Amino acid sequence: MGPGFDCLGMALDIWNTVTIEPGGHGIEITGEGADVLPKGPSNLIIKCFRAVFERLDRPVPQVKIICHNEIPVSRGLGSSSAGIVGGLMAANSMCGDPISQHQLLELAVEIEGHPDNVAPAMLGGCQIGVQDDGRLITSQVPLPRELKAVLFVPDVPMSTDQARNILPSTVDRADAVYNIGRVALLVRALTTGDLQHLNVATQDRLHQPARQELFFPMKNILRGAMDAGALGVFLSGAGSSVLALTTDKEFTIGYEMADAASKSGIGGEIKVTRPSAKGAYVEPH
Repeated sequence: MGPGFDCLGMALDIWNTVTIEPGGHGIEITGEGADVLPKGPSNLIIKCFRAVFERLDRPVPQVKIICHNEIPVSRGLGSSSAGIVGGLMAANSMCGDPISQHQLLELAVEIEGHPDNVAPAMLGGCQIGVQDDGRLITSQVPLPRELKAVLFVPDVPMSTDQARNILPSTVDRADAVYNIGRVALLVRALTTGDLQHLNVATQDRLHQPARQELFFPMKNILRGAMDAGALGVFLSGAGSSVLALTTDKEFTIGYEMADAASKSGIGGEIKVTRPSAKGAYVEPH
């Protein structure tokens, strides 16, 4: 979420569904990523499903995994985190939930590498994630009920590895202070519902300037959202999606984001959604 690089994330009301059929075999994928996601042992859900049984020193059962994905892949919207959480929670449920939610979240962070995506995917809402000497701390940030999220999801994917590797290894002190102040302002704005400074609170200098090189239309899309009345806007995750926060005019904002992208030679899809207070959950059959 903008200045909250690697430590602040928010669950949106966009869902992937993982169904486990005991005694079956293989993996079936429909929806987003059906044509690009692996269907063998390298699939993230399969790997995470197996990881739970291996952690418990139990034999991995033969199952068929059926996935229906609504979260776009390689667009900075947490599809990999949803896969990690889905695989872990499905396996833990099959075992009778011997691993606590917090331990499961720690395992998810261990797999993902940072907590900003997996924490909201598992817990819901807006989550601060901090690691301290191997200990994971999460804290929920209350969100205004009226808050909506407008996404422009480009046709062009962005590799998370590439988007991470392009970041500089050192940070200028002025840029660090710039982000610290803005993430504090962002948390305060969301907690109190006082959104008048959200345009400033969503600005960033730690990752967006470097990622601009990989996704040149970004600046125009950000400007289009703000000109249309968005309260704040930022690159979602590592990109390429751009997320605008608003309480109204969501379709106008989406149209202007898409228009700005089109003028930069990029097509895409507009999604209007809202934060989800609910995280991942299991429905027994």
